[in-house]
Amino acid sequence: MAKEDIELIKNGKRLDGRKFDELREIKIEVGVLSRAMGSAYIEWGKNKVIAAVYGPRELHPKYLRDPRRAHLRCIYNLAPFSVEDRKRPGPDRRSVEISKVSSDALSSVVMLEKYPNTVIDIFIEILQADAGTRCAGLNAASVALADAGIPMRDIVSSCAAGKVNGEIVLDLMKEEDNLGECDLPVAIIPRKKEVVLLQMDGKLTREEFKKAYELAVDGAMRVYKMQKEALISSVNDVIIGE
Repeated sequence: MAKEDIELIKNGKRLDGRKFDELREIKIEVGVLSRAMGSAYIEWGKNKVIAAVYGPRELHPKYLRDPRRAHLRCIYNLAPFSVEDRKRPGPDRRSVEISKVSSDALSSVVMLEKYPNTVIDIFIEILQADAGTRCAGLNAASVALADAGIPMRDIVSSCAAGKVNGEIVLDLMKEEDNLGECDLPVAIIPRKKEVVLLQMDGKLTREEFKKAYELAVDGAMRVYKMQKEALISSVNDVIIGE
Protein backbone atom coordinates (compact mmCIF):
# COMPACT_ATOMS: atom_id res chain seq x y z
CA MET A 1 0.00 0.00 0.00
CA ALA A 2 1.38 3.42 -1.00
CA LYS A 3 1.86 6.05 1.72
CA GLU A 4 -0.74 8.33 0.17
CA ASP A 5 -3.33 5.51 0.39
CA ILE A 6 -3.01 5.21 4.18
CA GLU A 7 -5.87 7.08 5.83
CA LEU A 8 -4.47 9.69 8.22
CA ILE A 9 -7.42 12.08 7.97
CA LYS A 10 -11.00 11.04 8.74
CA ASN A 11 -14.07 13.27 8.52
CA GLY A 12 -11.93 16.39 8.27
CA LYS A 13 -9.97 15.54 11.41
CA ARG A 14 -6.46 14.20 11.93
CA LEU A 15 -5.70 11.01 13.86
CA ASP A 16 -5.20 12.92 17.13
CA GLY A 17 -8.36 14.98 16.62
CA ARG A 18 -6.63 18.21 15.62
CA LYS A 19 -7.77 20.60 12.91
CA PHE A 20 -5.47 21.13 9.92
CA ASP A 21 -4.09 24.41 11.35
CA GLU A 22 -3.85 23.32 14.99
CA LEU A 23 -0.62 22.91 16.96
CA ARG A 24 0.03 20.07 19.35
CA GLU A 25 0.04 21.04 23.02
CA ILE A 26 3.23 22.90 23.95
CA LYS A 27 4.76 23.43 27.39
CA ILE A 28 7.95 25.48 27.94
CA GLU A 29 9.98 25.71 31.16
CA VAL A 30 12.98 28.02 31.65
CA GLY A 31 16.04 27.56 33.86
CA VAL A 32 15.68 23.84 34.49
CA LEU A 33 19.43 23.14 34.90
CA SER A 34 21.27 24.93 37.72
CA ARG A 35 24.77 24.28 36.38
CA ALA A 36 24.18 25.63 32.88
CA MET A 37 24.42 29.32 32.01
CA GLY A 38 20.93 29.00 30.55
CA SER A 39 18.52 26.16 29.93
CA ALA A 40 15.03 25.31 28.75
CA TYR A 41 12.74 22.30 28.54
CA ILE A 42 9.99 21.83 25.96
CA GLU A 43 7.21 19.30 25.73
CA TRP A 44 5.69 19.52 22.27
CA GLY A 45 3.08 16.83 21.78
CA LYS A 46 4.96 13.70 22.78
CA ASN A 47 8.36 15.31 22.15
CA LYS A 48 10.45 16.00 25.24
CA VAL A 49 13.49 18.20 24.65
CA ILE A 50 16.02 19.90 26.90
CA ALA A 51 18.58 22.53 25.86
CA ALA A 52 21.54 23.92 27.78
CA VAL A 53 23.90 26.82 27.05
CA TYR A 54 27.50 27.13 28.30
CA GLY A 55 29.67 30.15 27.66
CA PRO A 56 30.94 32.38 26.30
CA ARG A 57 34.07 30.51 27.33
CA GLU A 58 37.60 29.93 26.10
CA LEU A 59 37.72 28.07 22.80
CA HIS A 60 40.09 25.14 22.29
CA PRO A 61 41.97 24.35 20.14
CA LYS A 62 43.28 27.87 19.76
CA TYR A 63 43.47 27.79 15.96
CA LEU A 64 39.63 27.82 15.86
CA ARG A 65 39.45 31.19 17.61
CA ASP A 66 38.18 34.18 15.66
CA PRO A 67 39.35 37.63 16.85
CA ARG A 68 36.23 39.18 15.29
CA ARG A 69 33.50 37.04 16.86
CA ALA A 70 32.56 34.07 18.99
CA HIS A 71 32.09 30.61 17.56
CA LEU A 72 28.59 29.21 18.19
CA ARG A 73 28.63 25.44 18.46
CA CYS A 74 25.33 23.56 18.55
CA ILE A 75 25.17 19.83 19.28
CA TYR A 76 21.86 18.05 18.64
CA ASN A 77 21.58 14.55 20.04
CA LEU A 78 18.81 11.98 19.87
CA ALA A 79 19.04 9.94 23.07
CA PRO A 80 19.18 6.15 22.52
CA PHE A 81 15.98 5.71 24.55
CA SER A 82 14.08 8.53 22.77
CA VAL A 83 12.65 6.30 20.04
CA GLU A 84 10.82 2.96 20.01
CA ASP A 85 13.70 1.10 18.35
CA ARG A 86 16.72 1.89 20.48
CA LYS A 87 19.08 4.23 18.63
CA ARG A 88 22.80 3.53 18.53
CA PRO A 89 24.57 6.04 20.83
CA GLY A 90 26.62 8.82 19.31
CA PRO A 91 26.29 11.16 16.33
CA ASP A 92 24.93 9.99 13.01
CA ARG A 93 24.46 11.77 9.67
CA ARG A 94 21.04 13.17 10.66
CA SER A 95 22.21 14.57 14.00
CA VAL A 96 25.28 16.16 12.38
CA GLU A 97 23.06 17.79 9.74
CA ILE A 98 20.56 19.11 12.32
CA SER A 99 23.43 20.39 14.49
CA LYS A 100 24.78 22.33 11.50
CA VAL A 101 21.49 23.93 10.42
CA SER A 102 20.63 24.74 14.05
CA SER A 103 24.01 26.44 14.54
CA ASP A 104 23.48 28.50 11.39
CA ALA A 105 19.95 29.52 12.41
CA LEU A 106 20.94 30.58 15.93
CA SER A 107 24.12 32.35 14.74
CA SER A 108 21.88 34.71 12.76
CA VAL A 109 20.45 36.25 15.97
CA VAL A 110 23.25 35.96 18.56
CA MET A 111 25.55 38.99 18.77
CA LEU A 112 28.70 36.95 18.33
CA GLU A 113 30.82 40.04 17.71
CA LYS A 114 30.60 40.89 21.42
CA TYR A 115 32.65 37.84 22.42
CA PRO A 116 35.70 37.43 20.15
CA ASN A 117 37.98 34.40 20.55
CA THR A 118 35.38 32.49 22.56
CA VAL A 119 32.83 29.73 22.04
CA ILE A 120 29.17 29.49 23.00
CA ASP A 121 28.12 25.86 23.32
CA ILE A 122 24.49 24.80 22.96
CA PHE A 123 23.47 21.24 23.70
CA ILE A 124 20.08 19.98 22.50
CA GLU A 125 19.07 16.61 23.92
CA ILE A 126 16.00 14.83 22.57
CA LEU A 127 14.69 12.77 25.48
CA GLN A 128 11.58 11.54 23.64
CA ALA A 129 10.96 11.91 19.92
CA ASP A 130 7.65 12.18 18.09
CA ALA A 131 8.36 14.16 14.88
CA GLY A 132 9.38 17.81 14.68
CA THR A 133 12.39 17.44 16.96
CA ARG A 134 14.55 19.92 15.02
CA CYS A 135 11.87 22.61 15.46
CA ALA A 136 11.38 21.78 19.14
CA GLY A 137 15.16 21.74 19.66
CA LEU A 138 15.63 25.13 18.02
CA ASN A 139 12.88 26.67 20.12
CA ALA A 140 14.34 25.23 23.32
CA ALA A 141 17.86 26.37 22.40
CA SER A 142 16.66 29.90 21.64
CA VAL A 143 14.92 30.18 25.01
CA ALA A 144 18.02 28.76 26.75
CA LEU A 145 20.19 31.44 25.08
CA ALA A 146 17.85 34.14 26.34
CA ASP A 147 17.90 32.57 29.82
CA ALA A 148 21.72 32.69 29.72
CA GLY A 149 21.60 36.43 29.07
CA ILE A 150 23.40 36.11 25.74
CA PRO A 151 22.75 39.30 23.72
CA MET A 152 20.49 38.55 20.75
CA ARG A 153 18.74 40.61 18.10
CA ASP A 154 15.66 38.43 18.57
CA ILE A 155 14.92 34.81 19.40
CA VAL A 156 14.43 32.10 16.78
CA SER A 157 11.02 30.45 16.50
CA SER A 158 10.35 27.33 14.49
CA CYS A 159 7.47 25.17 13.32
CA ALA A 160 6.71 22.74 10.49
CA ALA A 161 3.86 22.16 8.10
CA GLY A 162 3.38 19.39 5.57
CA LYS A 163 1.13 17.42 3.29
CA VAL A 164 -0.95 14.52 4.58
CA ASN A 165 -3.47 12.64 2.41
CA GLY A 166 -3.41 15.57 -0.03
CA GLU A 167 -4.13 18.15 2.70
CA ILE A 168 -1.75 20.85 3.96
CA VAL A 169 -1.53 20.57 7.74
CA LEU A 170 0.40 22.21 10.58
CA ASP A 171 2.80 20.55 13.00
CA LEU A 172 3.04 16.93 11.87
CA MET A 173 3.05 14.17 14.48
CA LYS A 174 5.00 10.92 14.03
CA GLU A 175 2.46 9.02 11.92
CA GLU A 176 1.96 12.01 9.63
CA ASP A 177 5.70 12.58 9.33
CA ASN A 178 6.39 8.92 8.51
CA LEU A 179 3.42 8.29 6.21
CA GLY A 180 2.61 11.75 4.82
CA GLU A 181 3.76 13.13 1.49
CA CYS A 182 5.85 16.08 2.65
CA ASP A 183 7.38 17.81 5.68
CA LEU A 184 8.41 21.50 5.62
CA PRO A 185 10.23 22.76 8.77
CA VAL A 186 10.71 26.52 8.95
CA ALA A 187 12.54 28.76 11.44
CA ILE A 188 12.18 32.54 11.48
CA ILE A 189 13.34 35.69 13.24
CA PRO A 190 9.82 36.73 14.30
CA ARG A 191 10.06 40.53 14.35
CA LYS A 192 11.14 40.64 10.73
CA LYS A 193 9.71 37.25 9.73
CA GLU A 194 13.15 36.60 8.26
CA VAL A 195 13.70 32.94 7.38
CA VAL A 196 16.79 31.34 8.93
CA LEU A 197 15.92 27.70 8.21
CA LEU A 198 13.83 26.20 5.43
CA GLN A 199 13.96 22.54 4.49
CA MET A 200 11.64 20.24 2.59
CA ASP A 201 11.35 16.47 2.59
CA GLY A 202 8.90 15.42 -0.12
CA LYS A 203 7.14 17.13 -3.01
CA LEU A 204 4.72 20.05 -3.16
CA THR A 205 3.24 22.06 -6.01
CA ARG A 206 3.98 25.79 -6.06
CA GLU A 207 0.54 26.53 -4.57
CA GLU A 208 0.92 23.82 -1.90
CA PHE A 209 4.36 25.12 -0.96
CA LYS A 210 3.04 28.65 -0.50
CA LYS A 211 0.18 27.41 1.70
CA ALA A 212 2.45 25.15 3.77
CA TYR A 213 5.07 27.89 4.17
CA GLU A 214 2.51 30.45 5.34
CA LEU A 215 1.00 27.93 7.74
CA ALA A 216 4.44 27.07 9.19
CA VAL A 217 5.30 30.77 9.66
CA ASP A 218 1.96 31.35 11.39
CA GLY A 219 2.72 28.39 13.65
CA ALA A 220 6.18 29.78 14.42
CA MET A 221 4.65 33.12 15.40
CA ARG A 222 2.34 31.32 17.82
CA VAL A 223 5.34 29.49 19.29
CA TYR A 224 7.15 32.86 19.59
CA LYS A 225 4.36 34.12 21.84
CA MET A 226 4.75 31.04 24.07
CA GLN A 227 8.53 31.49 24.23
CA LYS A 228 8.14 35.11 25.36
CA GLU A 229 5.51 34.17 27.94
CA ALA A 230 7.77 31.46 29.38
CA LEU A 231 10.73 33.87 29.64
CA ILE A 232 8.63 36.62 31.24
CA SER A 233 7.19 34.10 33.70
CA SER A 234 10.68 32.91 34.68
CA VAL A 235 11.81 36.50 35.35
CA ASN A 236 8.71 37.18 37.45
CA ASP A 237 9.36 34.00 39.44
CA VAL A 238 12.90 35.19 40.25
CA ILE A 239 11.65 38.63 41.33
CA ILE A 240 8.94 37.14 43.54
CA GLY A 241 11.47 34.66 44.96
CA GLU A 242 13.77 37.50 45.97
